[in-house]
Amino acid sequence: MRKIRGKRLPAGIVRFTAAGRFVRGGRNKPDPGAEMNDAQVEAQREALLPRRLVMLARLLCAAYLVTNALLVLVRLTGLDAGSPLAVPIATLPCFAIVTAVLLPLLMAARARQLVVVATVLVGAQAILLGPRFIPREASVPEGGTKLRVLTCNTGRGQVDPAALVNLVRTQKVDVLALQELTGAGISALDAAGLNTLMPHRELHPESDSSLYSRLPLSNGHLIERPTTWQQTAADLTVGSRTVHIVVVHTSDPVDNVRWWNRDMLELRGLAREGGRDTLMLGDFNATLDHSPLRALLDGGGLSDVHLELGRGWAPTWPVHEQLPPFVQLDHVLHGRGIVGVGAWEHTVPGTDHRAVLAELVLMG
Repeated sequence: MRKIRGKRLPAGIVRFTAAGRFVRGGRNKPDPGAEMNDAQVEAQREALLPRRLVMLARLLCAAYLVTNALLVLVRLTGLDAGSPLAVPIATLPCFAIVTAVLLPLLMAARARQLVVVATVLVGAQAILLGPRFIPREASVPEGGTKLRVLTCNTGRGQVDPAALVNLVRTQKVDVLALQELTGAGISALDAAGLNTLMPHRELHPESDSSLYSRLPLSNGHLIERPTTWQQTAADLTVGSRTVHIVVVHTSDPVDNVRWWNRDMLELRGLAREGGRDTLMLGDFNATLDHSPLRALLDGGGLSDVHLELGRGWAPTWPVHEQLPPFVQLDHVLHGRGIVGVGAWEHTVPGTDHRAVLAELVLMG
């Protein structure tokens, strides 16, 4: 007999195995799983590791899908206007691509709940982003006057002048809009031959943006509106037509989202005043997923050349050796008297923006 806490029990009623497990039964009844050697314990731990990795992977996927869902909500509601949400919403096309790739992987892993969420997101993003990849039909008049325009953020004047001038020459550019151009940059471009190619100019290095042209310019001025930088504007004479050009550079939502939102509102007012022959081109620091840019297009009566050509995601920033551009900040917008027939992006050394070249036709 044994005594446990003052009570006498028959021997063999209870015992503990070497593994520390509580076992009921007689003393002479062996427990086949009573003891585990070190190898078995280690094997059990290794078997648990893949399960933990799978659980961690599912948690990460769930967090990603929640973030994606929030971006879709922001895109639908326009909550990015004047708020810090303007920064992450610029990456929505990237999230859409990753989600489309992730969906079949989740299906293979039989993560049913995550598959449902990913499927809904893929469908919503297809509805939101799909139309920008469908070219818009436009009646282009035969023999219409063509205009080739180029915009480039010069990276605070650090753009390679010879490369930029060569691009203007080979692409037969009629109008060149430059942002962040310094006085030294102007001299470097002239030394590279731009003064010969484009003798007409409206230069304002003190206010960030400048305009060059092969064709005559008139009424050149800085626009008196409360924007972060005064926008450079001029009238371009093309045959019997006058095209009102605005070189755009706004604040960015990273530095000051309120200033950026105000700049976009002011541009909308300018577009309304400019009429059907308005041309706005430059660094808008905004993508088509930003509600202020969409409001500028709709409220200002403008069209985005890339959008009307079915190339609604043509990233222009940032240009690095390690990663390709993933955000489109540079645009060519025009009024209803003009139609876009071509758009291209060019990498120019010295700047973190790709230059955007567009071919336009003046409507009758």
